Amino acid sequence: MHPAPSIIVFTTLSGLGYGLAAVLGLGLLDPAALSTEIAHVLALALIAAGLSFSTLHLGNPQRAWRAFSQWRSSWLSREGVLALVTFVPLVVSAWGSVVEGRYMLIPGLLGTLLCAAVVYCTAMIYASLKSIDAWHTPLTPVCYLLFSAAGGLLLAGLFSLSEAILVASLFFVAAAWSAKRMWWTRLATLEPLSTPESATGLGAIGRVRLFERPHINDNYLTREMGFRIARKHAATLERLAVVVGGLVPGLLVVAAMATGGTVLPTLLCTVAALLFVAGILMERWLFFATARHAVMNYYGG
Repeated sequence: MHPAPSIIVFTTLSGLGYGLAAVLGLGLLDPAALSTEIAHVLALALIAAGLSFSTLHLGNPQRAWRAFSQWRSSWLSREGVLALVTFVPLVVSAWGSVVEGRYMLIPGLLGTLLCAAVVYCTAMIYASLKSIDAWHTPLTPVCYLLFSAAGGLLLAGLFSLSEAILVASLFFVAAAWSAKRMWWTRLATLEPLSTPESATGLGAIGRVRLFERPHINDNYLTREMGFRIARKHAATLERLAVVVGGLVPGLLVVAAMATGGTVLPTLLCTVAALLFVAGILMERWLFFATARHAVMNYYGG
């Protein structure tokens, strides 16, 4: 499928924001510290920025409000509704830290649970699509949740320099990329459920190939669903994403824990977090670029 930059940025920023907000909601950082106050503000800013980017992909942004009306059946609507609801405990928690210098247990834990729920809904928007074999797997929400947690812990470790949080971030970074490797392995060995033969109903005759395109000009389907990337290029980007977003940040975090003081460890954790974000951007680009929609059976894709 066509990798839309707005959706890539949306899932990356919002995932980081919700991950950081979830860690803050557990009360693992000193609520009275200036760094924690900055972390609360950053979490809300990342979430707001991510949700703003999501509207850029809408064909008619002024009708975005209608997406909230189908929450009974649509994961997109559930994500939108939960995203708004989640702001309430997150803002209360941020108020408690920034203004009152204290941790609020109930808003904090509620915010953590809702952050996980929003990320899960975001992942299920894609995992629920049976027409896209690559996404239709339980590994999709697992990867989204693990990457969000890993990013949140990396950012929390940057603001607190807590050894426990940094160790936890190493575990979740490793778990996230391991789950993604399983996702990529499944994709590489995946047999598509829908083929040109099944899509046209002509499989009994033999192999079906495209004789002529359904139409000359591109349309919405060919623009949005017709993107393809060579397998060798995808494999190269996968390895690069793991190194940039997983291996190098992990080594930097280890170096930060082994280094005394605050300036150098903070610098190392900052670089680690930035590289992790770069790796996630590559991973999300591949998430869309390597996905094949069943409708492309009719276009020779």
